[in-house]
Amino acid sequence: MLVGRTARLTPAVQQEPRQTALRTLPEGENPCPLGLSSGMTDPRHGLSFWFDGAGELPAPAPPAWQDRVQVAIVGAGYTGLWTAWYLQQLDPALDIAVYETERCGFGASGRNGGWCVGLAWGLEALLARDETRSRGLALARELFRTVDEVARVCRAESIDAHYAKGGALTVATVPFRAGVMQRELERLYGYGLDERDYQWLPPDVSRTRLGIRANHGALYFSHCAALHPARLVLGLADAVRGRGVAIHEETPVQALEAGRIHTARGTVRADVVIRATEGYTGSLVGEARSILPVYSMVTATEPLPAEVWRSIGLARRETFGDWRRVVIYGQRTRDDRLVLGGRGGYYFGSARHRTVSPREPRLLRVRHLVPELFPMLKDVRITHAWGGLMGVQRHWRPGVCFDRATGIGWAGGYVGEGVAASNLAARILADLVLERRTALTELPWVGDQARRWEVEPLRWLGARLMEHAAERADALELARDRPSRLWGRIFAAVVGGA
Repeated sequence: MLVGRTARLTPAVQQEPRQTALRTLPEGENPCPLGLSSGMTDPRHGLSFWFDGAGELPAPAPPAWQDRVQVAIVGAGYTGLWTAWYLQQLDPALDIAVYETERCGFGASGRNGGWCVGLAWGLEALLARDETRSRGLALARELFRTVDEVARVCRAESIDAHYAKGGALTVATVPFRAGVMQRELERLYGYGLDERDYQWLPPDVSRTRLGIRANHGALYFSHCAALHPARLVLGLADAVRGRGVAIHEETPVQALEAGRIHTARGTVRADVVIRATEGYTGSLVGEARSILPVYSMVTATEPLPAEVWRSIGLARRETFGDWRRVVIYGQRTRDDRLVLGGRGGYYFGSARHRTVSPREPRLLRVRHLVPELFPMLKDVRITHAWGGLMGVQRHWRPGVCFDRATGIGWAGGYVGEGVAASNLAARILADLVLERRTALTELPWVGDQARRWEVEPLRWLGARLMEHAAERADALELARDRPSRLWGRIFAAVVGGA
């Protein structure tokens, strides 16, 4: 992954006094059941720390049902809501409706790690080739700007998403990785990026920024913000409702086709139909192999005292991770919790679970990483642990498509980096729908639709091979402080051969 440079704290909104209302839980108790015992009935409570920390979630009055609209958007997560927002901005007269099986943000938008990062899978491959470098640089610069665009919309709509642009630290937790990262930095500079984007922090500097167990230096990326994802998605939902967009929650869509969608409440005709379902795309008829649903697992600690944060760092609310293939990601929340997540893997048959058991081994591994990476947290309670879906196209990069002839469009396949990428994808999609030829519609994501995933059990076998190779390569490199030739190459071949 690309990482970056100097940081500054630029909150998008005035900070509120910190509040702590969540209880701590003993080891083994389910910290995120479906629904809380406090009497709250919203199904999103208990899905993640983010929803539990968002306060009361009153259900808005359902909009009047229409059997005909101009634009029907399937999915009320980031992609669907950003698309509705930008379409309405560009053409306020449009009749737009959004349809959601659960409630707004129920999926990845309310369960992710809270990184608004100006990166995307596939970008490095574009930069590495002479023939695609200019297009890669255009995409990179637009992704960088997107992090600030999210802040701009938050200010414009008074969305307090706890936004803090502190940048991202990728730490060399084994010595040999420091050299690898510095060589990567030179390549990035050679591609046309510079110190405004990326910077190497030597160990003495890096350790003052992050008190992780082993820190041999860090690559710093400036275009990243930490935020509260549920507050962002709920704020977006309120914003689009306030601008006249109808959001039909608890309205499952079974299928879509040119000119109509088929919902549990009846068929709706539409001039334009947008699929914004990411990891839940397989719930639609005919889409079972379009997007692979892969899980991330996330944990949150109790609020930590100031003296603990002095030893951990993250004074600017930098996000952080390290070099490993089984990606980890963390942030400091506004109320001083440590949120740490990691990639969780794939379930046979593209199974999608409403919640993840606290005894799920992949989730337990992430829980155990907290004291492993931060020994000063060995006695700290983990108050929340949850899982969420991300979507992966067969070629492992995002895409945005719109067919003018059928009026059908979609965006997604963010591979876990969708907080910012969904905003850019939505702006591209809005321009395509409204036939606006802009710099955005020339970006490499446009029309980049992958072939379908293999049938089972082939895709499960491929996913398991990728997971096993990543775990083995990471473990060997941590133990031996040198590259894992065999397992590293197997992992690169599986992912790179997509």
